[in-house]
Amino acid sequence: MAENVTEAYSNLSTSSSSGGASGVSTNIPSNIPDLGIDSFTVMNVLLVLVLAYVATRTTVFLLTWFSERAYEHRITIKMMNPLTKFAIYGFAVYHILGSIIQLSTAQLVAFSGLAGAAIGFGMKDLVAEVVGGIVIVLDKPYQVGDKVKIEDHYGEVKDIGLRATRLVSPDDSLITVSNQKLLNQILANANAGNQEMMVVIDLFIDSASDAARAMAILREATVTSRYVYISDKRQVTILLRDFPFYRRVRSKAYVYDLRDEFPFESDVTNLAWEAFEAEGIEPPKAGVVDLGDESAAKGGYSSKPYK
Repeated sequence: MAENVTEAYSNLSTSSSSGGASGVSTNIPSNIPDLGIDSFTVMNVLLVLVLAYVATRTTVFLLTWFSERAYEHRITIKMMNPLTKFAIYGFAVYHILGSIIQLSTAQLVAFSGLAGAAIGFGMKDLVAEVVGGIVIVLDKPYQVGDKVKIEDHYGEVKDIGLRATRLVSPDDSLITVSNQKLLNQILANANAGNQEMMVVIDLFIDSASDAARAMAILREATVTSRYVYISDKRQVTILLRDFPFYRRVRSKAYVYDLRDEFPFESDVTNLAWEAFEAEGIEPPKAGVVDLGDESAAKGGYSSKPYK
């Protein structure tokens, strides 16, 4: 009896030692899939991302170069820049997930879970900016090359990137605005994708001056400017408004190329004030003109009434 017990205990010990840790690891299935990411895969992923970056920079450079030479289609060609960026980076991500990592259905679910956790912990703003960029490209509230005003910033749209939109202000400052923020901002587009653009020029004269003559002079200065663009749909309009201590004479006209906005304003202002001085039309007395909302020209600037 004692020998049988000893033999049974010996057999139990042998089976336990042979099927210990290894038996547990082989018999209990794991629901966590192996993504198969090693150093070689990481190098391939980095290589694809670098190639995508180089391809994007090269394509944007070539499109910009060509757009500056295709004068009449500059804005249309430049709008291909953000589309090209999203297409190249989207293909790169698709190639990485499908060809390099070769995710199965289970692995794709695991990867999606990891990506969701990463977004939830610290990348949600970045993802929101990328989504905002896609919405801007598809909805087109503005395009590359447009003149827009965002809050207190006015300038030409230089680039619509994956994360942010960049403007160049009249003083050549580069302004970067998050795509996510732009979706919730009031935005004014001065040309709405067109190459020609209306320019509003305000001049202020003394209330005792000849307003009719001032309007005629301003019209002459506008239509004779080398920058003006006049057609059946793009007419010159001259307006007059009285204020308590001065009068505002306003010219509304188009330039063929929106980049001529400020040269056109300067040209018309200079021509008009030279004629005003010759005709005895005086500016308002110092300190009586409030250059606020009434005098703010399109795009957030004002034409000063005196030198």
